[in-house]
Amino acid sequence: QVQLVESGGGRVQAGDSLRLSCTGSTSSINVFIVGWFRQAPEKEREFVASIGRSGNLTYYSDSVETRFTISRDRAQNAVFLQMNSLKTEDTAMYYCAIRTTNRHSDNDAHYANWGQGTQVTVAS
Repeated sequence: QVQLVESGGGRVQAGDSLRLSCTGSTSSINVFIVGWFRQAPEKEREFVASIGRSGNLTYYSDSVETRFTISRDRAQNAVFLQMNSLKTEDTAMYYCAIRTTNRHSDNDAHYANWGQGTQVTVAS
């Protein structure tokens, strides 16, 4: 079972950028769709973005589509989330997980092997 580790979070000002990383413990991460989700305090976990195995297919939530970019580097066994023009409402714990079938989904119940998360805080 591949384990996922998120990193790259931090505290930034509104308008700044951050790049999150999701690194797999083995190269098997590369055969899965990988999704990014986030959860703010007292809110449900929500879909942010996902990327297909080849990296050619990407999906985004409406709230981040024009600001965030998901990508993957198979040599690094990693998936990245470039976040630009950050807003205070982007403040949340960010998680990555793998989709166990080869169909896109924005439902967190369809993902597994969740990492421990990385905190993103955007100050006004």
